[in-house]
Amino acid sequence: MRLKALFLATAAAVAGALLGTLPAVAAAHGSIEAVWAPRRITFFYQGFTTHYSCDGLRDQIREMLAKVGARHLEVREYGCTRLVGADPFPGVRVVMQVLVPASSVHGQKAGPAVPAHWQNVVLMPSNAGFEEQGNCELIEQFKQTFLPLFTTRHIRYGSNCVPHQLTLGTHLSVEVLMPDTTSARGR
Repeated sequence: MRLKALFLATAAAVAGALLGTLPAVAAAHGSIEAVWAPRRITFFYQGFTTHYSCDGLRDQIREMLAKVGARHLEVREYGCTRLVGADPFPGVRVVMQVLVPASSVHGQKAGPAVPAHWQNVVLMPSNAGFEEQGNCELIEQFKQTFLPLFTTRHIRYGSNCVPHQLTLGTHLSVEVLMPDTTSARGR
């Protein structure tokens, strides 16, 4: 019995010591307190090289937004003029939530803070092939329209995009605020 009590006391002491170090470990690994903030946007694609159907644009935008950490994501076609095939100016309406630092919501109604970290996300790698490079105009418009809605840093972008031509060289990566894995479970 004494051995069991000693073991439990030792285990409790070790657990307490470890829990006490978690804030320091989190700070050392760049953990940030963040909250989910709502965002809404209407976007119309205008491109010369690659043309999208409304469904195609919706799926591309949804995939890219999910990659950069949007949650409660709703992407709907908007303003489309064709039921089938490429649309001249396909559009989407987006409703989502993105992480913002808790310190940036002074006086605003915000949900509970969640631990977050910076994560590098590659939306188009520098070694992308010709087929993927066809999305260069969409990548440029995504960078200009959607990335400002997120908390980002270290945007690495370059483009050799020429209308009506497929050229290599477009790339986009960004560090974005993402939830830690334990807080991502509620997604």
